[in-house]
Amino acid sequence: MRYAAIDIGSNAIRLLIADVIQNNKTISFKKNTLIRVPLRLGDDAFLDKLISPNKTTELIKTMVAFRHLIDVYKVSDYMACATSAMREARNGATIVERIKAEADINLEIVEGQREANIIYASHIEQSLDRKKNYLYIDVGGGSTELSVFSNGELISSRSFNLGAIRILDNQDKDETWAEMKDWIKNMAQTYKNLSGIGTGGNINKLYKISEVKEGSPLTFTKLRELYLYLTSFSLKDRINVLGLNQDRADVIIPASEIYLTVMKWGGVTQIFVPRVGLVDGIIQLLIDKNFPN
Repeated sequence: MRYAAIDIGSNAIRLLIADVIQNNKTISFKKNTLIRVPLRLGDDAFLDKLISPNKTTELIKTMVAFRHLIDVYKVSDYMACATSAMREARNGATIVERIKAEADINLEIVEGQREANIIYASHIEQSLDRKKNYLYIDVGGGSTELSVFSNGELISSRSFNLGAIRILDNQDKDETWAEMKDWIKNMAQTYKNLSGIGTGGNINKLYKISEVKEGSPLTFTKLRELYLYLTSFSLKDRINVLGLNQDRADVIIPASEIYLTVMKWGGVTQIFVPRVGLVDGIIQLLIDKNFPN
């Protein structure tokens, strides 16, 4: 059995096709195919509050291609979600209708809280020490989702309109930073000694560059060293010398700033990077839906 997850983000669009594995009563999944298309809808949405005709055409072409792949892979169930960029685009609902008509894909534009819920549906915290307190940090192109776990239970979560593309486009607001700071400080006072869990394409790439041993956390000091190292290169050299993809080389800087800021405000000295994202959470939701306890 195969499931598919589509994540229409502010920086890129992803399709994950996963094989569902049944082992006695345990249901898990194995990634089969992951495709990433760097469409960057956020540049339109955050500046103009609209997805341009060109980007709309490219998005629909991508969805048609994804539909063909879903059919070829004989996927039995799928879920498609759009996040921050489509949330803010005034023509988001119209695009959803076109995607249904032209690609036969049902797309849900998810609110920030729903996005946070999907991200932590992958149950990352279960593999960590249940006695510890965790701050789950997911930084996207348009928003940052934060969740606090204590004793393996979700305590609170919030979505903030702060993301890597939003910062690049100078669309981040001081009051949003202040609101996020207050929320983090309040949580850190109540839940002491927070450890971080980081998800998102940028922290995954930072973790890979760090060459930290798989499964070991990235320290705040190491992350700051990486940030200073990356900022010592021009954008061009980050692409040509360091070999970063063009659509990663610019956003990785503001994304690093968000992770570092959140960790600093929360007193977080280390961050675990399980290398999962929204698509993993979507697959888990499909499993939970089709295999109810």
